[in-house]
Amino acid sequence: MKLIKLTAISAAVLASTAALAAEPVVVVDDNTAVAYEAEPVAVAYEAEPAYAYNADAGVVRNTTGAVVGGTKTFFQTAINPAAVSAEVGTLGYGANIAWGLNEKTELQAGWAGGDVAELFGGDFDANDVNYDVDSDFSNPYLGVQLRPTGNWFTMGAGIIVPDNDIDVTANPEGGFYKINDTKYDAESVGALQGTMEHRNKLAPYATIGFRPNITNNFGLFGEIGAAYMGKTDATVTASNTSGGPIFIQDGNGDRVEVAGETAQGVANMAEQELEDKDYLEWMPIVKVGATYRF
Repeated sequence: MKLIKLTAISAAVLASTAALAAEPVVVVDDNTAVAYEAEPVAVAYEAEPAYAYNADAGVVRNTTGAVVGGTKTFFQTAINPAAVSAEVGTLGYGANIAWGLNEKTELQAGWAGGDVAELFGGDFDANDVNYDVDSDFSNPYLGVQLRPTGNWFTMGAGIIVPDNDIDVTANPEGGFYKINDTKYDAESVGALQGTMEHRNKLAPYATIGFRPNITNNFGLFGEIGAAYMGKTDATVTASNTSGGPIFIQDGNGDRVEVAGETAQGVANMAEQELEDKDYLEWMPIVKVGATYRF
C-alpha cells in the first residue's frame, strides 16, 4: 500500500505545472519525508529562417521583411537615407541622396544641371574658328561613394545619364571664317550656328575627394574626376539661305567668288570640324558641396 501511495503522489507531482516543477516538492508519508526535484520541461521552438527559397518561383522570398540592415525593409531604407547633399560644379548645380550600405560604403542618387558654359570659359576654338557656347545640362547619376581608409578620403564611381544641350555660334575673325585653311567671307555665308550632343547615353565616371565632418550632422565635400561622355554629333546651319555667291579671301587678300560653293556647304565643313574637336569628350568633374547626415 505504501508503494502504491508513493507512486500515485509522484505521478501527480511530475504532471503539475511548469512553475511548480521548478521548485523542490516534499512528500510526507507517516513519519518519513521524501524530497523530489522535478526536471524542467523542455519546449522546442523552430525559428523560421530569414530567407526561404521558393523552389516554384525560383526566387528568394523574404519571410521577415529584413532586406537591408537586418531589421529594415527595403521601403524603410529607401525613405530613411543616410544623408542629403547640395553641390555645384562642372556638371551643374544639383543635389544627391545617399543611403549607407555599411560603415564605408554609400549608394548615391543625384542630379546636376543648368547653364554651366561659363565654367568652361564660355567659348572654345575648333581649329581656327572660335565659338560662343550656351548650355543646358541635365545629368542624373547613380554611384557608389567609398571611404576605403575609413576617414575623410573618398573614392567614387558610377553612371551618368547625360542629356546636355550645347548651342554654339561661330565668331568671324576680321570678317572671315577660317575653315579648312580657307577664309570664307562671313557676310556671304551668314551666321554659323549649331548644336552639339554627346553620343554616350550612359557615361561612366570616377572621382576622388574628401568629406570631412564639421559636426555630428553637417559636413563638407570636394571631388575631382572625369566622365567619359563620348564623341560628339554636331549640326551647323548658315543663316544665308538666299543662294547668293560665296566669297573667300585669296592669298593676295582679295575677295574672290567661289564657283559652286553654298553657304550650307561652308556650314557642313564647320560641322565636321566641330565633330573632330570632340568637345568635352572627357567631361572634367570638379565639384564642392555640403552634406547633412541623419
